Amino acid sequence: MTGLTLLPSIAVEQELPLDFRLNETVIAIPAGPGKQSDLQTTLFRPNGAGPFPLLIINHGKESGEPRKQQRERFIFMATAFVKRGYAVLVPMRRGFAGSTGSYADHGCDMTANGYAQASDVRDTVDFARRQHWADPERIVVAGQSYGGLATIALGTRAVPGVRGLINFAGGLRDDGERCDWRAQLVHAFADYGAANKIPSLWMYGVNDSLFGPELVARMHSAFERAGGSARLVAFGAFKRDAHGMIASRDGERVWWRDTERFLQQIGMPTREIVAVAEPPSVPRTDFARVDDIAAVPYLSENGRAAYREYLNKLTPRAFAVSPSGAWCWAEEGEDPHARALAACARTSGEPCQLYSVDDYVVWKDKLLTASASASGGAGTGSL
Repeated sequence: MTGLTLLPSIAVEQELPLDFRLNETVIAIPAGPGKQSDLQTTLFRPNGAGPFPLLIINHGKESGEPRKQQRERFIFMATAFVKRGYAVLVPMRRGFAGSTGSYADHGCDMTANGYAQASDVRDTVDFARRQHWADPERIVVAGQSYGGLATIALGTRAVPGVRGLINFAGGLRDDGERCDWRAQLVHAFADYGAANKIPSLWMYGVNDSLFGPELVARMHSAFERAGGSARLVAFGAFKRDAHGMIASRDGERVWWRDTERFLQQIGMPTREIVAVAEPPSVPRTDFARVDDIAAVPYLSENGRAAYREYLNKLTPRAFAVSPSGAWCWAEEGEDPHARALAACARTSGEPCQLYSVDDYVVWKDKLLTASASASGGAGTGSL
């Protein structure tokens, strides 16, 4: 089975440091039969004791072994909600990342797949409602890709405290033989619609590489014809692939307006009330123009070709170099600066320094040492 999130991601050796601006912590939530499993869960929240309204964000599934998938944070969406006074939980479901238990795989049965994943989401809701920092009656559940399918499956029951669901590019793809996964998705959403108890907002982009407009229209129509309540927002193209829109720094300008309207309709807060500091930035220097390829130090001809390619990458982006001739670029996702430096250091075995960020040069004559890593698109190389 292949169920892709299409969020920018690469294999990494360690995670980003916890974000102090958002009081980020990692907790364990009991889940599964007898609550014998623990869900590795990221918690963000404002300062203070609460109780805070709550957003739960459910992740998708990358190709490959679920246990090798990185802990998801959805840092940009989490930041937007913390600013509005929310606590945010991002649970990794059983068998994913650092969660214990086994991943439940029901093959081409998309209906069963959604219900199996929704079980862990329900356990997350039940846990959160018992915490002093969470308002047990003001909860919104969102999900991206496979997490969107699980979110809508959750809505087949009236879950205490959950006022609304948000489905970002929800679904699951299975390229196995004799699996008509598109028809199976339509059937699954019809099943969920017939038992739907919680209103939902659906958002899909026209250039979603997994779930195109024709399939989305079929899924939404099946859901509503069966009795479900869902508003579909079919937005335009987003960068190279709308499937990873909520993981992008620039996604909020797409999803917030309709999300705000939905939150207001279900009686959830939307006004910014919490000041969150901007993440640290790398200062611009006057070393050279960003497109002056000849000015980049240490690079061979292959490295200069890579930098030329980098200039066409999406922002946020960063390019790092080493005296050894090693280089690395990273684009999109969380903290491309740290990812570029970490990958460059692994390739060169020597300290690396950022040369450019986004559309400007940050190079300094003195080589600085930095080390970190995260999830996101990247390219590396050396002499």
